Amino acid sequence: MKADLHLHTTASDGALTPAELVARAAELGLEVIAITDHDSVEGIPAAAAAARSYPRLTLVPGVEISTDIPGNEIHMLGYFIDCENAKLNDELRRLRESRLIRAEKMAAKLTELGLPIDYARVLELAGEGAVGRPHIAQAMLENGHIDDFRQAFDNYIGRNGPAYVEREKMLPEEAVALITGAGGFPVLAHPADIEDIEKLLPLYIDRGLVGIETYYYGYNEQTVKRLARLADEYGLITTGGSDYHNDEGAAGGPLGGIDIPRKSIEKLLDLAKEKGITP
Repeated sequence: MKADLHLHTTASDGALTPAELVARAAELGLEVIAITDHDSVEGIPAAAAAARSYPRLTLVPGVEISTDIPGNEIHMLGYFIDCENAKLNDELRRLRESRLIRAEKMAAKLTELGLPIDYARVLELAGEGAVGRPHIAQAMLENGHIDDFRQAFDNYIGRNGPAYVEREKMLPEEAVALITGAGGFPVLAHPADIEDIEKLLPLYIDRGLVGIETYYYGYNEQTVKRLARLADEYGLITTGGSDYHNDEGAAGGPLGGIDIPRKSIEKLLDLAKEKGITP
């Protein structure tokens, strides 16, 4: 089954509008896709409207929530969420507002480092979407401070970089509870680099975690097998996705660029059906 369960649009830091992304996915012959913008569900209604033109394409409404633990950043995916859930939207709005403050502080730090960027330009690049570090990287690229996006993250705005700024924090278990409270299924995103993951999983599972993203762009066979064993050990489903943002590959991989076993997709769809959700 051709699927991609980790996709970003202009509602956060992706290059394609929700409608454009749906159309591109249909052109590529994808059968199941999930829109998972950072701390935002604003793109879901437009994507759902566009998906109605492609009866062979199943759209999963989703979100990717950024969380923190000491020394690490953890992202939590939520699938089949109720995008109109009031508590979910209130919390996501709070997180998006913290992104604005963070981006302004990062711009100031870069200026102090002799790499000035215009904060207004960062907001312009974000448009109506949630501001993210890729927008800062784009502004740096336009000003000639870097040669490519990866350099921005590796040298300046990555977690240990001199211009990095913490966001307002939410714990992973809080994100899990938020997703389940909105009727969704929480899945741990790109978990290969999370330290002590075996110690953390029971806590998240106790709050409602149902899966881990096992088939992720850039993961080698050894990593996939390790994560699949973890999923089996803890009774979790395996999901996967490209983490597509744009065609330049500034973040994530190409749309539909990851092979996900049919059984993994079917298990997620079956969970939705068990709760009376029609994919």
